[in-house]
Amino acid sequence: MTKIAVGVAGVGYLGRFHALIYARHPGVELVGVADTDAGIAAKVAEEAGCQAFTDAEELLDRVDAVSIVVPTTAHLAVARPFLEAGRHVLLEKPIAATVVEGREIVSLAERHGVILQIGHLERFNAGVMALAKGIRSPRFIEAHRMSPFVARATDVDVISDLMIHDIDIVLSLIDSEIVHISAAGAAVLTDHLDIANARLEFANGAVANVIASRVSRERMRRIRVFEHHRYQSLDFIEQTLDTAHPVKKEGAEWPEIAAERVAIEPVKPLDAEIDAFVASVRSGKPPLVGGVVGLRALEVALQVKQRIEEAPGAPAI
Repeated sequence: MTKIAVGVAGVGYLGRFHALIYARHPGVELVGVADTDAGIAAKVAEEAGCQAFTDAEELLDRVDAVSIVVPTTAHLAVARPFLEAGRHVLLEKPIAATVVEGREIVSLAERHGVILQIGHLERFNAGVMALAKGIRSPRFIEAHRMSPFVARATDVDVISDLMIHDIDIVLSLIDSEIVHISAAGAAVLTDHLDIANARLEFANGAVANVIASRVSRERMRRIRVFEHHRYQSLDFIEQTLDTAHPVKKEGAEWPEIAAERVAIEPVKPLDAEIDAFVASVRSGKPPLVGGVVGLRALEVALQVKQRIEEAPGAPAI
């Protein structure tokens, strides 16, 4: 099997992991990594056993595919030359800083016939994949994504940083258009929104309540899905899935709730995401989270932010 030549543009905290996973992937030859910080590029290149560059475009003629893990505001500028050159792209989430830029990225990928996968990592969480298989017609979804404050990704708000994961998952579970969004939030420690709550109402009557915070004391990653006669609860961190349904016993006025834990074999989501990208590049089949999917998640995330900014008495952010 011919190996796919791959590079990584941007090898900070997350990009470094992309490089190390590619370095040990049996179907890949990691050609090089690029970062504007020459010291970081050299360090990661030494770890991964590849060449180091300070300009991402130096990878262009050397690779078949690339992971782009740079600040969101630079996504279009960095991705454009790779897409125009017919190189397949795994682009970290969110797809772009604006809907206009996101649409241009999607258009470039479609025009040049390449794979564009957006790095919505949680779709490759084993628990999320198990949950998605069993969902039929959700009526209410509640998602909590809470984290203690860390001095990373503070150049964006909590909606683009954390909430967009659950927005993407909700959109994948509810096959209907959003008809109304209401939201509230606040900047607490940074100049951007640090905590936010959004209520998404869909044309089919389903509702999703999504909460994200990066100023909480403890980490929580949980989603609960309610359907007619069934309820499922997923803990992302523990990768445990509990399901419950009513059982009517003879002579009882009300049914009892029977609960069970669904067996899940944990996987490393980033490994699974990169495996899926490599498989799409090799087969030509569309990725699970393509550009259009990433763009829709961004559109909803920006609408949530807009609702918060438009709220009466909302502070300028």
